[in-house]
Amino acid sequence: MRAVVQDRYGSPDVLEVRDIGTPAPRRGEVLVRVFAAGVDPSVWHLMTGVPYLVRPFLGVRRPRNRVRGIDLAGRVEVVGPDVTRFRPGDDVFGTCDGSFAEYARARADRLAPKPPSLTFEKAAAVPVSACTALQALRDQGRVESGQQVLVIGAGGGVGTFAVQLAKAFGAVVTGVCSTAKIDLVRAIGADDVIDYTRDHFPDDTRRYDVILDIAGQRPMAQLRRALSDRGTLVFVGGEGGGRWLGGLDRSLLAVLKSPFGAQRMRMFIATSPVEDLQQLTGLVEAGKLIPVIDRTYPLSQAAEAVKYLAEGHVRGKIVLTV
Repeated sequence: MRAVVQDRYGSPDVLEVRDIGTPAPRRGEVLVRVFAAGVDPSVWHLMTGVPYLVRPFLGVRRPRNRVRGIDLAGRVEVVGPDVTRFRPGDDVFGTCDGSFAEYARARADRLAPKPPSLTFEKAAAVPVSACTALQALRDQGRVESGQQVLVIGAGGGVGTFAVQLAKAFGAVVTGVCSTAKIDLVRAIGADDVIDYTRDHFPDDTRRYDVILDIAGQRPMAQLRRALSDRGTLVFVGGEGGGRWLGGLDRSLLAVLKSPFGAQRMRMFIATSPVEDLQQLTGLVEAGKLIPVIDRTYPLSQAAEAVKYLAEGHVRGKIVLTV
């Protein structure tokens, strides 16, 4: 089968499309014929091995898992031992290690039936980014109806889902994005939009109950000024910083300071359990959640897709078609 493989850490140039053996499902797993795979920032970090803090989990000198990709949507081909939820021919979406391939081995508890209303391409855009947004708002931010929610990075992969999910929870949502993404953020339901390239932010005139800072680099003190007295600041990823900690240094500092004040500051590692995939499916089928895809690339152009992602101009998600 064809797959996007890397043998060393580095730039997108380390990604190569090669013919490798098709994996066989183990206990509790299924083999999926991949039709589409989402591209998100985790792919970049797994490819570069930066920040170095994560390398013990990925492989110190080279990637332990050579095939890139996490998001997938496809069709079950083979069912492994002890799997009763799926049969060959079932259309599914979810996550695995190595979705940038014609076939991928995935844990059954990380897959759910594909939402009937979504194409494989749109379904592949959902798992990692939408689960991240859901857990940030529901579990970390504890968003309630009527609250003021600020989403920084509202036009990106996680951000476009976060805006829609916050609205579905009944919040009043303000999105922060660049000029090029203002129309998109308004179209997906934001009540207000701040253009960070033109508007002074924060301006000390508005305060929010929950702030999601997605891959941001703003000083923590600045964000806390925009937070209500008992509000919650949730860090979702982080860019910049040094090669050892990357953007995690700011998040770790926030968590250490959180117990000493009324404001709550949270960081977390997102997962994609089947229960969350099912909740997202319900919102999709109810018309409350629509995946936004900037562009698609064929599997053979995975390196170009990751390069485009790294430029930081993606509106929603990038998807590979297989």
